Amino acid sequence: MFASRTRLRAAATAAALATVGIGLGAQTALAADWSVLREGAYLYSGTSGTGTETEADLGDLGTCHTLPTSALSVQVASGSAALELYPGAGCTGAAAWRSGSLAQTNLPWAAWSYRVVRA
Repeated sequence: MFASRTRLRAAATAAALATVGIGLGAQTALAADWSVLREGAYLYSGTSGTGTETEADLGDLGTCHTLPTSALSVQVASGSAALELYPGAGCTGAAAWRSGSLAQTNLPWAAWSYRVVRA
């Protein structure tokens, strides 16, 4: 009876470690698509931080900026600022999407303008 409990625990431990390993591998693969996180805010014309890069001026709070090309992904690393992204030029559209002060993600839709806001 003792041996069978030991085997069950060993099997459960092995399964748990395999699950953790798979999860870490998936996170590493996802993170590998992005460049290294750096201070500031950057908008990209492609997904996962690819394509044309536009740097957002985090010191210009509240001003609407229209992008020369639409953004499909965003990277923000700031202690106090976030981005509100809009589907239309001139900060127009049905709804804004807010990044938060630490973000590295693909956008739900193409953004054509943004505004810097306090996080």
